[in-house]
Amino acid sequence: MTNDEKYMRRCIQLAKNGFCNAAPNPTVGAVIVHDERIIGEGYHVRCGEGHAEVNAIASVRDESLLKESTIYVSLEPCSHYGKTPPCADLIVRKGIPRVVIGCIDPFSLVSGQGIQKLKDAGIEVKVGVLEEECRSLIRRFITFNTKQRPYITLKWAESADGFIDVIRDGGKPVVLSTPVTSVYVHKQRAEHKAILVGRRTALLDNPSLTVRNWYGRNPLRLVIDRRLTLPDTLHLFDGTVPTLVFTEKERAERPNVTYIKTDFKQDIIPQILRELYNRKVQTLLVEGGSRLLQSFLDADLWDEIYIEHARTELHQGIKAPQVPSGHPADFFFRSGAVMQHYVRNDN
Repeated sequence: MTNDEKYMRRCIQLAKNGFCNAAPNPTVGAVIVHDERIIGEGYHVRCGEGHAEVNAIASVRDESLLKESTIYVSLEPCSHYGKTPPCADLIVRKGIPRVVIGCIDPFSLVSGQGIQKLKDAGIEVKVGVLEEECRSLIRRFITFNTKQRPYITLKWAESADGFIDVIRDGGKPVVLSTPVTSVYVHKQRAEHKAILVGRRTALLDNPSLTVRNWYGRNPLRLVIDRRLTLPDTLHLFDGTVPTLVFTEKERAERPNVTYIKTDFKQDIIPQILRELYNRKVQTLLVEGGSRLLQSFLDADLWDEIYIEHARTELHQGIKAPQVPSGHPADFFFRSGAVMQHYVRNDN
């Protein structure tokens, strides 16, 4: 591993801290190195606030060292005025002589222009260090802006014999997740801007779909209720978190609950995704049930999949969704459960 790769890897680590709050901006990390020693680092914490380069430069105690330093940044520094001034201008103004960039910004207002501005100022610029990893960091941003839909993550837990739930007539839902994997689920919720469930899941499980076991904002809650038969007493309608209901019926809005008129004679998934795109919702987590998840799989509308394989056997019930063949998966462990993770390679 070269020194440039080593420091870029640190940029990637930092950038991941912004998954919860940076959207709709991309997640970015920056590191400043002087004489093979890190003297400053930062990441894009929250949309509307300082970018990674700004935070990294602000963390340097002795600014005189900047004129002899290299700044590493996972994404091309911006060159246009948005909610904050251009980072490329700041780098030029501080006299940093060398810039190492992970990947070019795909956003049309920036793409290549930040690099050119740095070069025009006489700064040495190196591009493409750990490029694939850096592009993977901003895959949500890229998907939203190129495919004009949210980045979609499907998530479910299934028993050791391949069931997602039992067929119930009342009673409590089967719990397949452990306390540790439940925390991991709440972390995923905090990293997504919206979360979707179907009518059956809302009725039988009565989920809150909030972030209770992790720090972060609650996602926008979405539920499909074609004929508005779900009872008003469900947690989804408690008014504590904004909720969208996709239905064919007319109904006046209630506090924090909005009803979206949907044409159920047509495929409703593209309609839901269009509504979210228009609302600038960049990421969507789909939690169930099995029929809804399979609908996304059959439509080839997914970007990531997380499957928790529990040790419990149910012997009967509702079969778990089936992932199409041809997609390689990674495996990792959480509190004794095997987690299977798919990432599309065409984003």
